[in-house]
Amino acid sequence: MNIETIRSAIMGILSGNPKDEPMHYGEVYGTWSHLSVNHGLIAAYQTFINHIGDEDLKKLVQEAIEAMQEENKQVEELLKTNGIGLPPAPPERPVAHLEDIPPGARFSDPEIAAAVSKDVAEGLVAASTMIGQSIREDIAVMYGQFHMAKAQFGAKMLKLNKTKGWLIPPPLQVKSTES
Repeated sequence: MNIETIRSAIMGILSGNPKDEPMHYGEVYGTWSHLSVNHGLIAAYQTFINHIGDEDLKKLVQEAIEAMQEENKQVEELLKTNGIGLPPAPPERPVAHLEDIPPGARFSDPEIAAAVSKDVAEGLVAASTMIGQSIREDIAVMYGQFHMAKAQFGAKMLKLNKTKGWLIPPPLQVKSTES
């Protein structure tokens, strides 16, 4: 096969409607991994809700669960359309009452807020990676939307952490005014 035949075949695949283009291995792995991670985070956050005492934090964690469930719908549809099996999902977590969890076994609100904030930062990096490695425009755009939503949610988490006094800043650089 000569180079012109290969180039012609590739250009035929990559022209027209992006949804008709095959996903490459990086897109498959990234979307499948994203779905798998979201399944685990949803289960973890459902458990966190049982431990949360602060109502503002509880609302944001519920918002994060709903956002991940919406992402999952879109990613599942993409994978199914492309004939790719879905990763397993854990069962829904049962609802428990905070007072039924022994104090030494509870996650604290600041611990939960820190974990969710870390997950948002990791999600931003993962979404950026998918945008950068996608050759299908529809996948890149979908992850651009996920990235924007995560950035907005991250800003809400940052504000909550500051407002509640849960954010512990690293050492600050203070310049000396000595002559």
